[in-house]
Amino acid sequence: MCDVITPTMIAIGASTAMGVASANLQIQGQKMQARMQAKMQENASKVERQRYLNEVSSLRTQQGQEQVAMAQKLQSNKTRAMEARATARVSAGEAGVAGLSVNALMSDLTRKEAMYNNSVNTQAEMLDVRRDLSLRDAGLGFTNNMLRINRPIEEVNYAGALLSGAQTGLSTYSTLQGSGFGSSSPKSAKVSSAPAYKASSAFNVSPSTYTPFKAPTTF
Repeated sequence: MCDVITPTMIAIGASTAMGVASANLQIQGQKMQARMQAKMQENASKVERQRYLNEVSSLRTQQGQEQVAMAQKLQSNKTRAMEARATARVSAGEAGVAGLSVNALMSDLTRKEAMYNNSVNTQAEMLDVRRDLSLRDAGLGFTNNMLRINRPIEEVNYAGALLSGAQTGLSTYSTLQGSGFGSSSPKSAKVSSAPAYKASSAFNVSPSTYTPFKAPTTF
């Protein structure tokens, strides 16, 4: 015996298929969006990492250049101080000056050399402090940018997709029912209360005119 497929069964099947398809599309869409977001985060992270390395490299290069410049200043000051002391000795010898006066002059030249060297070293220390702050700021900026870029990716909302799919299926079923597709109870035909057959008036016999038939008693 073959099973009978009713319109209601067809409507339920179509609604279920629509619900499943809707849920699957939402799940696949969320997965694709998550993959795209992960790829974008990976690319942005590479760019930010390279930017940070370039910034640090620039600061370190600047530091090296400043250190070379400071060393040159110190060496130049040392050379000038040596030349000044030599010149002072020669001048003092030519002038016949000796003793405490020459020593005082040498001490004054040495003091000036030390003061200049101290100024150069203090400037170098200040530059190092400022550069350390710049490096720290660069590191904090890199960390903040990486946190901003690599925000947690939303997981696939399976429950939400299934619920939305179920709602789509119910909506589809309601639409089919409203259009009469899924109705399994046909409208009942109206039965007339009038008699199906009405005898002709020619065969109607009034009781007052009817005479019963009597069979003959003799032959």
